[in-house]
Amino acid sequence: MHLLLCGHGYLGQAISRDFLQAGWSVTAVSRGESDSVPEHPKLSAQHGDISDPESVHNDLKRSSPKPDFIIHCAASGRGGPDAYRAVYRDGCRNLATAFPDTPLLFTSSTSVYAQTDGSIVTEESPADPDRETGRLLRDAEQIVLDAKGIVFRLAGIYGPYRSAILKKFLAGESTLEEDGRRFINQIHRDDAASAVVHAATCPLASGIYNVSDSHPRSQFDTFKSLSKQFDIPFPPSVPRDLNRKRGWTHKQVSNAKLLATGWIPKHPDALEAAPAIASTLLEGQA
Repeated sequence: MHLLLCGHGYLGQAISRDFLQAGWSVTAVSRGESDSVPEHPKLSAQHGDISDPESVHNDLKRSSPKPDFIIHCAASGRGGPDAYRAVYRDGCRNLATAFPDTPLLFTSSTSVYAQTDGSIVTEESPADPDRETGRLLRDAEQIVLDAKGIVFRLAGIYGPYRSAILKKFLAGESTLEEDGRRFINQIHRDDAASAVVHAATCPLASGIYNVSDSHPRSQFDTFKSLSKQFDIPFPPSVPRDLNRKRGWTHKQVSNAKLLATGWIPKHPDALEAAPAIASTLLEGQA
């Protein structure tokens, strides 16, 4: 079985690792030299630009082995609407057009849920983002769904050497937004990767799946636990930040649909994983 993996960054590297361990061969596609591809007999690197239909046809369809499964987990490079349009919307359209008979999985984001009332959101909940970037994600999702593909809406990714929330807290830079009621939804990188492998090998039916851990936590409860775990003072309160990149939302993302398919996260609670993650963050600073 062969995987065409578009995007080999932080998440993509974990995905390729898990597919290789499952016995697949992997072609890892990236636009530049920044995404490292380790040596492995069944892992190959391929230059390609999924936002360019000619590159998808010439560099991927003609130059790579025929894939049995395609994953779009390329990043926008912290770009704005133009980057989202090219990488996500156009990228999904070009892949779906070039490989109409190959299952396609797109890693979207739970930021498309704009709820602010603290409610539990499922895949059936309205997803009406108020930012153009979120609407472009929805456009990409619909392209994949129309192609009978799979959409994974990922919560905020953390893992070894990476956790924006924990890094700021350990540095004493965290602030509580008003009373801290806003819920934080996270997913460990390795659990996100295992969910993708599960999707390909199960296989999952076409549709939308939330990929989040099993314990959404309010910002207040998160900081209270971290303060106790690391003996760091509780952060001061400030007005809510309405200009957050993912938008200011307040919701609890449910992973029940994905759990019902047999996927089991190894890290169902980000707070329990915090000490292990903290050690890698400190190691990375050494």
